[in-house]
Amino acid sequence: MTNVELARRVGISAPPCLRRVRALEEAGLIRGYRTLLDEKQLGYEVTAFAMVGLHSQTEGDLIAFEQTVNNWPIVRECYMLSGEVDFLLKCVAPDLQTFQTFIIRELTATPNVDSVRTALTIRRTKDEAMVPISK
Repeated sequence: MTNVELARRVGISAPPCLRRVRALEEAGLIRGYRTLLDEKQLGYEVTAFAMVGLHSQTEGDLIAFEQTVNNWPIVRECYMLSGEVDFLLKCVAPDLQTFQTFIIRELTATPNVDSVRTALTIRRTKDEAMVPISK
């Protein structure tokens, strides 16, 4: 959306709107901008989650795993968790074979990986913005 459209929607003129947006960016409240693409239309038919348990949870081992994950394009989101699972990975793949190959050849072969459980999505029932904003 353009700055002019944003200003119109919030009921102020464009120059102060732009100043406010820049102030939010500088303060770190706005971390960036994204375009949301339809993964299926781009050929990514499989969305799946991998729940990963590590042998060791020392800070160095956690960082090493995170750095490895950052190099895998198939992994779109990664969360460190508390509880029985150390990491939750959201993955997209063009087909089931590609996802299975990634699990077998990459993820389970990664140093310090103890266990991997996977779940294939059936359908997405909610897809909202990152945080709720009240009006």
